[in-house]
Amino acid sequence: MRNTILFLLSSIVLIIGCKDGVKVTGESTDGVTSKEEALEAKAAHPGKGLMERECYMCHNPKASEAHMIAPPMAMIKMHYLDSTTTKEQFTEALVYWLNDPEQESRIPNAVKRFGSMPYIPYPEKVIEQIAHYMYDHELDRPDWFANYLESDGQGAENPLGKYDYATTGNAEKRYANKGLGHALATKAQLGRNLMKAINEKGTQGAVEFCNVKAIPLTDSMSVMQNAVIKRVSDKPRNPKNQANAKELEHINFFKEQIASDNSVEPIVEEQDGEVNFYYPITTNTLCLQCHGNPNEQIEPETLAVLRNLYPKDKAVGYGINELRGIWSINFETDSP
Repeated sequence: MRNTILFLLSSIVLIIGCKDGVKVTGESTDGVTSKEEALEAKAAHPGKGLMERECYMCHNPKASEAHMIAPPMAMIKMHYLDSTTTKEQFTEALVYWLNDPEQESRIPNAVKRFGSMPYIPYPEKVIEQIAHYMYDHELDRPDWFANYLESDGQGAENPLGKYDYATTGNAEKRYANKGLGHALATKAQLGRNLMKAINEKGTQGAVEFCNVKAIPLTDSMSVMQNAVIKRVSDKPRNPKNQANAKELEHINFFKEQIASDNSVEPIVEEQDGEVNFYYPITTNTLCLQCHGNPNEQIEPETLAVLRNLYPKDKAVGYGINELRGIWSINFETDSP
């Protein structure tokens, strides 16, 4: 299996007259989409959910610039779309690239800044739906992105330096953002090291990395973030990641929400000067190489390593967009 694919991203942005959204007005007339209709179409588009599930593990626009594994999807759009590009051309270019990632990149600085990631055998239909959504709709951008664009992509300094915890609104919303910031920062650290292991030794290298480094890295992030950060599951690979009774309750709740296609929001519990934050970890195509069905998505060589390192492994048999576990994070409330 091919081991690497270059990120469809870059640290340098060249603004080339991109089409970054549908035509929107306040009224609905022939050939013009109203704001309400545009928002409904965006929410209903199948490519939206696919992009969030398959791409946001590394390209989450809610992450700070310092904590991103790769830049947001809006940056890809800028490199593949100009004023003359049709939807068919845009889609064809993305499909062509993902089917042959060793070709010369349109965004050559991607590897230099973000390294490479494993080859992911996405079905062509999935790529097409994501591409169609990207072409037709405005993509989410983080707060720091505007400053980045103003510098023409020359590495504008992120004024926050880390995830921006400050929000308007009530304490629950503020703590939800803070917990999400801790989760994204930890995921970025794990993700960068995981991709490096895969590129050096393939999927088997990823298993070995997780066995030796995943928990120590998470613990080190707890110290850096001044929080207790855990990833827990009802079907853990490592017994140390077994969810407790309270966490199992939240896991079951998140499973129900995902199965019902409901919007999933963090759970925030505040008590005695502390906050407990919970947020789902769901599977995508990449996850199934180690967490899918044995001898199907999980190749025999990888399965042999898993059985050797994790004799009590329960974390297999997952499908796409299923709950694999949750972030369980504890931190202190704001000072009065």
